[in-house]
Amino acid sequence: MFKKHFLVAASSLGLTLMGSTTAAIASSDAAADFPSKPLQFLVAAGAGGGTDNFTRTVKPMLEEVLGVQSTVINLPSASGALAHQRTANSEPDGHTLDFASSTLVTSLAAGQNPTGLDELTPVARMQSDVMTLIVDPDKYPDFESFMAHAEENPGEVIIGGTHAASPDRMAFLSFRDASGLDINFIPYDEEGSVSANVMGGNIDGMFGEISSILSYMESGDMMPILVFAEERLGNFPDIPTTVENGWNLTDGNERGVFVNAETPDEIVAKLESAFKEVYDSDAYQEYEERVNLHYREGWLGSDAYGQKLEENLELYKRLLEQN
Repeated sequence: MFKKHFLVAASSLGLTLMGSTTAAIASSDAAADFPSKPLQFLVAAGAGGGTDNFTRTVKPMLEEVLGVQSTVINLPSASGALAHQRTANSEPDGHTLDFASSTLVTSLAAGQNPTGLDELTPVARMQSDVMTLIVDPDKYPDFESFMAHAEENPGEVIIGGTHAASPDRMAFLSFRDASGLDINFIPYDEEGSVSANVMGGNIDGMFGEISSILSYMESGDMMPILVFAEERLGNFPDIPTTVENGWNLTDGNERGVFVNAETPDEIVAKLESAFKEVYDSDAYQEYEERVNLHYREGWLGSDAYGQKLEENLELYKRLLEQN
């Protein structure tokens, strides 16, 4: 009886090992052949914003590294949730990539994103953008004048941002808590609407990145008056920081790339390597410096980025629970 059971167990173990070996070989073959068709880039944001610009800048660089064509599809609805869902439901072969910002985790923390972090695998983080408080300089020439107005008019200052579960609102909540100011937040569907209302005088300011308002800064229509950083930015030495005001606020907006969680490790590694080559290229580094994305190290590999996302999710959950 023991011999019979042993033979059955051994046979089962052999089948299991054979199955594992076959799967490993298939996975390795898939990685060797990757990419075997054009890539699809799903952008979890609208055209013209920071995530869209990032995607379209990287597109020709990645095509050259991998020797394949790609298409870009913008899916901004529901805070980009559709892009995340499509990626999670796509074939796990690495040919569908989700380009997303921190909105992925802020919306998840707010319960507005049905796609969990367990349904996506991060390939790499490419950008760690600096958050700023942006105003019409004719209304507030500097941060001191903004603070004085907010303190003298409790409950009247209005800050705008892109929807209620965005990195903009997380910046607002952390700033309001740290400063103790009685200020309010109004969400808008698009970043362009927020900017228009700042310039139109309908709201007092917005939280966003320098990279997204460079043209407005050049025209003098909008200007950052506070940066979420430890040290002043090299190109903007006159703008004070949160840390020098005694507030430990340095969180920004991260941008990275994701694939279906079931994508073989070998393909994820191949994509990670390709994006690292793009990141290290002179062309990409020149782009980052040109749009003021070079103040923080943007690169995180797949594992490190995954850990950072988990930490961010817990942070944003706490912020939302407190408010």
